[in-house]
Amino acid sequence: MNQFNETLENLALLGGNKAVQTDQKDMFKWPIITEEHEKAVLDVLRSGNMSGIDITKQFEAKYAYNLGRKYALGCHNGTAAITGAMFGLGVGAGDEVIAPAITYWASILQAMNLGATPVFSDVDPYSLCIDPKDIERKITDRTKIIVVVHYSAMPADMDAIMVISNKYNIKVLEDCSHAHGTLYKGKEAGTFGAAAAFSLMSGKAFAIGEAGIMLTDDRKVYERAILFGHYIRHNEITIDEVKKYAGLPCGGVKHRMQQLNSALGLVQLKYYPDQMNEINQAMNYFCDAMENTPGVKPIRPSKDAGTSKGGWYFPLFHYKADQLGGLSLKRFTQAVRAEGTMCNPGSNHPLHLHPLFRNMDVYGHGRPTRIAQLPPGTEIDKYLESLPVSEKVFKQVFQVPWFKKYRPEIIDQHVRAYKKVIQNYKILLKEDSQENRDWIPGGYSSFFTD
Repeated sequence: MNQFNETLENLALLGGNKAVQTDQKDMFKWPIITEEHEKAVLDVLRSGNMSGIDITKQFEAKYAYNLGRKYALGCHNGTAAITGAMFGLGVGAGDEVIAPAITYWASILQAMNLGATPVFSDVDPYSLCIDPKDIERKITDRTKIIVVVHYSAMPADMDAIMVISNKYNIKVLEDCSHAHGTLYKGKEAGTFGAAAAFSLMSGKAFAIGEAGIMLTDDRKVYERAILFGHYIRHNEITIDEVKKYAGLPCGGVKHRMQQLNSALGLVQLKYYPDQMNEINQAMNYFCDAMENTPGVKPIRPSKDAGTSKGGWYFPLFHYKADQLGGLSLKRFTQAVRAEGTMCNPGSNHPLHLHPLFRNMDVYGHGRPTRIAQLPPGTEIDKYLESLPVSEKVFKQVFQVPWFKKYRPEIIDQHVRAYKKVIQNYKILLKEDSQENRDWIPGGYSSFFTD
């Protein structure tokens, strides 16, 4: 990697040339669609078999086999997959469900629809995943499950989490929507908990359209998920306590995966390992080049731990303003973007501060929906508390380019973009302001005014 010694006049924000000049072509194109993908989808379309389940069952079986799990259930999106997993695990009225504050709402909001109360845990300041130490502080006799999100493809501390799970006999649901192919000490994300759920929508690392999938080794969890949202498959139910309700639309919803997505998924399972490996190589090349650069720090696992970020969905860096004279994240990202590369400030906003989880009465219960199924007299204040890491860390991270191809000569230009800005941070300070420093970045789950 070359060392870039840029001068003040070169900053694109101040009228210089952009660092990234080469046509990007397919560096960021995703998903990568081949003629084989197209043929598989057209075959389903032309046969009129979009709402069947035969191809979906093939996709489920192969996905489960690849992950080493017994059962998989294709759903129309990741939100539905998580809902089915929660219902499958028995989440219901009066329960509490622990989840990280830094995540998308679809990791936890469904608990409220099932009558349960979300309880938010703080996150680890480096990984941004749920903090095991805070999980244990949040456990009560109402705690039903723990939702673990492998955030930004970074694997959570599953050793510590599973110790807590076993100690209190509380099951874990892994939300792996960011973590396709992610490894934790040689074991794949989605294989630790009693159930796991993946979003497979077109923006994710394993992308097959608007779809999701739930996995488990527990037949009862699988059958309850079928009972809730897959009434066309109730003939698969064999367990007596579940079977007595078979034939009824118990959840009043239809979670079935469309077979255009299933067909695409079957082909993508063939191509994804090689695609993921190339993404991993490209992203680690970029991170290696940036590793010892002042002001920024890649969020990634240690290379020697048998742990990896798989497809690297939503790659994030920490921003260290103190190493750049206090330069605001807003000013920094403006300058980097001007160089022709991605630099999106922020992450998901902390959910525990969101009005939806503090005071909203969504369904007319006469009190906040979050506590609607708890005993009369329960006050929402009991569930409102400070989570200090979550309340600041989302303002101290930024998203970097998500390279889909390993092409060092192009990646080097993006490295140059960042290093130009960092090496010339002092001039940017002259145009910075307190308003910039007080600015709150937007992002998913955002409810602040940008």
